[in-house]
Amino acid sequence: MTSASDPRDVRTELASLTTEAYRPELAGIDRLPTLEIARLMNGEDATVPAAVAERLPEIAAAIDAVADRMARGGRLIYAGAGTAGRLGVLDASECPPTFSTAPGQVVGLIAGGPDAMVTSVEGAEDSRELAEADLAALDLTADDTVVGISASGRTPYAVGAVTWARARGALTVGLSCNAGSALAAAAEHGIEVVVGPELLTGSTRLKAGTAQKLVLNMLSTITMIRLGKTYGNLMVDVRASNAKLRARSHRIVALATGAEDAAIESALAATDGEVKPAILTLLTGVDAATAAHLLKDAQGHLRAALEAAGS
Repeated sequence: MTSASDPRDVRTELASLTTEAYRPELAGIDRLPTLEIARLMNGEDATVPAAVAERLPEIAAAIDAVADRMARGGRLIYAGAGTAGRLGVLDASECPPTFSTAPGQVVGLIAGGPDAMVTSVEGAEDSRELAEADLAALDLTADDTVVGISASGRTPYAVGAVTWARARGALTVGLSCNAGSALAAAAEHGIEVVVGPELLTGSTRLKAGTAQKLVLNMLSTITMIRLGKTYGNLMVDVRASNAKLRARSHRIVALATGAEDAAIESALAATDGEVKPAILTLLTGVDAATAAHLLKDAQGHLRAALEAAGS
């Protein structure tokens, strides 16, 4: 595992970053009453959505490109270190229960591997080679998308992942919180959400982390909408793996169809608990097998399957 630059070079580099800037007006924050600190922090957080809003055109362009690749069978792969890596893993882990994504369809890579989710792995974020090895293990293809995530926009692991992936024809997105970042420059789609200096100097788990979470929410959620994983604003591809999600599945079918409880339970039983075909059977009168066939022909888009059935 190779280390990054000379420590003096890193210090100079960090000193130039907005996310690392010192705010002398907050030097006495530790002397303030708790409520006042909470108000200050809340006020800082309130500025993040506006910073994300400034980057919506770039975010939308990246989402359309990701959805196009995933419609061809590609994967969405996040790569980052520290907080940024954890946010990527979190977003990836939520996709199977929310959208019934296939195993490995959305992947979160964090520098240092799974152990880095809960503890610091020395030097992992400084290694481009580690990122390359992690991606090579996935047998990356040109239909895949790699999203590098780094608040500073300079983290070698994230920059290395994007650089290596782009050289192999994969779609690349670079998400950072500093303007003119190396990460955005290395990616086909650069997204730089500039949130400004943090309440605690350099603590990019704060505003920068919030901004990254908001953008990742958009990337995965809107991509899944584009892929037909929803019907309106209903999660019709939800995976009913526990009692709460089974109840949610029932409610989704009820909202989509207006059917009575007994009819909903019967439809869900006939479709092995799958929401989309259950809705299709209730709204069109077709049987479960026909519903499955219609959905397959419509590439999983429920609205298109309903139109094909003449509903």
